[in-house]
Amino acid sequence: MPNLLTAVKTKGILVSDGGWGSFLVARGLRPGESPERWNLDHPDEVRGIARMYAEAGADVVLTNTFGGTRFKLEHFGLADRVGEINETAARLSREAVGPDKIVLASMGPTGKILMMGDVSEAELYEAFKEQAVALEKGGADAVTVETMTALDEGGIAVRAAKENTALTIVASFTFDTKTPQGYRTMMGVSPEMMAEAMLDAGADVLGANCSLGSGDMVEVIAALHAAAPGIPLIVHPNAGKPEQQPDGSIVYPETPACMAGNVPALIDAGASIIGGCCGTGPDHIRAIRAAVDTTLAG
Repeated sequence: MPNLLTAVKTKGILVSDGGWGSFLVARGLRPGESPERWNLDHPDEVRGIARMYAEAGADVVLTNTFGGTRFKLEHFGLADRVGEINETAARLSREAVGPDKIVLASMGPTGKILMMGDVSEAELYEAFKEQAVALEKGGADAVTVETMTALDEGGIAVRAAKENTALTIVASFTFDTKTPQGYRTMMGVSPEMMAEAMLDAGADVLGANCSLGSGDMVEVIAALHAAAPGIPLIVHPNAGKPEQQPDGSIVYPETPACMAGNVPALIDAGASIIGGCCGTGPDHIRAIRAAVDTTLAG
């Protein structure tokens, strides 16, 4: 199985994949339907998304498991199928990309808030452990604890994966609030606070995803790099900030060329793995691939 840290050391800069949700919707995912159930009911569609990104030049491809904890799946009556869903999802991505590319399994927030008493630390730990173990069993090489905003939940997820699997662990927070002191998560967490806490919890790679476009992400990545020099950094920006149209639809304004144009700045800031989040697709990843190759060749 490929190793994420070894690949970063060998290649210098890796390209990751882009958004998944919009492609599931385009293929028929209905409002209120579980995206993760598609791993069981529509495996060819899920496999096709992973393959699409691999063919666009991604070295790293995620899994369709962002909402794969039992706390998320219970909303759809699927809490008893956590293992099956996550194991299948990792297997589908592996089948799509082959043995040489890296399958980075997605673990998103549970929607539970510790400080509100919604859940106990032990319950959170067991939920993330259950998901991580299944993802490893399905063939994932690494796991990304992503789109986190709170240190307690992020740290528990990282520990649960670190202590119960042999996977490389990525911790990626979403910094959506600009303050005079820099970007923060909605829970007030700075890149510096995140870096210290997630490394203490056992993360191997740090990063940021969602909320910001590729240009704004440069500041966040630079802050993470200053706080944790020598640690690989992953960045999955949105295709800009979403803009609501008169008909109610949402448009992400950053074109593939625009995102590719920010690749050199992201690399200079310290990024080791560059992909996309909301609003990005294979064309964005193809452009990022070309920009990374040009930068490395120069």
